[in-house]
Amino acid sequence: MAEFPVTRAIVRKRLIIVFVFTVLATLLLISRLAWIQIVQADELYEQAWKQWNHNMPISTGRGSIYDCRGRLIAGSTLVQTAAAIPSQIDEPEEVSYALAPVLDMDATRINELITMKELSSVYIKRKLDPEVSEAVREMNIPGVIFFNEEKRYYPAGRLASQLIGFAGMDQGLAGLEVYYEQYLSGSEGRILYPADGRGKQLPHVFSRFALPRQGYDLHLALDESIQHIVEKELDLVIKNSAPKQVMAIAIDPSTGAVLAAASRPDYNPDTYDNYAPENWALAPFTSSFEPGSTFKMITLAGVVEEGLFDPNETYYCSGHTVVNGKEINCWTRERGGHGNISYFESVGGSCNPAFVELGKKLGSDKLFQYIEAFGFGQPTGIDYPGESSGMIFETDSVGPLELATTSFGQGISVTPVQQVMAVTAMVNGGYLYKPYLVEEIRDQDGKVIFAREPEIVRQVVSEKTSQKLIEMMESVILDGTGHAAALEGYSVAGKTGTAEKLDEDGSYSERDYIYSLVGFAPVENPRLVLYVAVDGVTRGPRLGVHTSAPLFKNIMQDTLNYMLVSPSEVLGSDSEE
Repeated sequence: MAEFPVTRAIVRKRLIIVFVFTVLATLLLISRLAWIQIVQADELYEQAWKQWNHNMPISTGRGSIYDCRGRLIAGSTLVQTAAAIPSQIDEPEEVSYALAPVLDMDATRINELITMKELSSVYIKRKLDPEVSEAVREMNIPGVIFFNEEKRYYPAGRLASQLIGFAGMDQGLAGLEVYYEQYLSGSEGRILYPADGRGKQLPHVFSRFALPRQGYDLHLALDESIQHIVEKELDLVIKNSAPKQVMAIAIDPSTGAVLAAASRPDYNPDTYDNYAPENWALAPFTSSFEPGSTFKMITLAGVVEEGLFDPNETYYCSGHTVVNGKEINCWTRERGGHGNISYFESVGGSCNPAFVELGKKLGSDKLFQYIEAFGFGQPTGIDYPGESSGMIFETDSVGPLELATTSFGQGISVTPVQQVMAVTAMVNGGYLYKPYLVEEIRDQDGKVIFAREPEIVRQVVSEKTSQKLIEMMESVILDGTGHAAALEGYSVAGKTGTAEKLDEDGSYSERDYIYSLVGFAPVENPRLVLYVAVDGVTRGPRLGVHTSAPLFKNIMQDTLNYMLVSPSEVLGSDSEE
């Protein structure tokens, strides 16, 4: 076969082709490098950073909760959390079976966690008891690490549990713990550590920390000593009368501050999941029911303020009255009624028919204006989750019967905190305050982040009306249905209530009642307004004189003594004679 000689032209052509390919290849490489280093630089840097640097969260310290005297009610203590770096665990199945009995976990679940190779780190079990964390440490398992977290604890145990609430693993779940979550929780931190391509931590290289921010502390208006007095007496009622529920709330009438609030049954916040969820809520704020005769003070305030009340005017109580064909009874019906009674005496005697007449004098429009002005039918705005608003009639649906029953507290529902704040307004010159639990929020250096100022919602009645209402409420304790709540050494005023409860068929029960009493002391300079209620007594006497009255008396007596309130001057002068 003939061979063709390689000419100079052919060599030149080949060199040109090689050169062109070389230039194109170089341009492609330059373009690729430019694309990587310029266009994809941020994305690739982020990926590389994640590959080289692993991180683990550090939970923040939760803020503490203190009473008005700086006593700790909810705090946190350091515990250890067990975590794993999956890439550093060589025999996950063996590790899982070894850890399972110590951590009281299923071995399969542990295995699922520690084989999550896509994660740089994973929790195995958080906030371990000290003896458990020590047992795991002694196993000295490569890839199992520990770090500190804070676990919530409540040094006072059940005391104020429904008010304070409780926190779960990472956040508040009830009470003030959840209401003030954004202040208590702080911000999470991070541990950053370098690792090789397999995710194993590089030796002799320092880890970095993004420090968490500690949560803020709550300082309450609540006084732990008064709270203890209240809860001690609630427990005594439970023991003696076995009611379905019992509750109390104490207010400073000059500010609206809640000094104590509790109900039974309650729970221990350290073991909250052992109790029914119904036990978690604080009944004075979240429950509503027919108020009964304590609500008569609203009707009374309206007729006094409007100049329609003549204390000397008389009314004949036969034991019942009839409105729109419906019979409305007085509690004195079985003995023939009160007879001829003045309207002043009807307050102390808690006469339903007399208050029906007072309601007629006031009229439905005016009565419901006062009901709303005193804060009923709407939340008070207290800083607590799940507050009930109660239920009152719409004014356009109020007929003669609705007017009559509302006048003495039947057919509507209100909350204890609404009732105690209404009476607070009656005794402090007519000013309705917004109730509150938290006085200050402070950071860990003690700097005040938030300071509460008492908030007057509105003036409902005049100071003159307030003085008249005080006088009439004092007569209830001195000569009326509240005589069992009188205190030795102190002048007391208040109003009793016996609310009928509905049976399953919708009719009012003849045996199931809510006995309540709301009042204040001393009369000449009110320092404490107190509401108590005993719901569904199942043991012993079933009258307010045996249940709500002694409950009120004992709490008020011990609290005034604790507050170092001087004995009433009037009573003091009488005792010297």
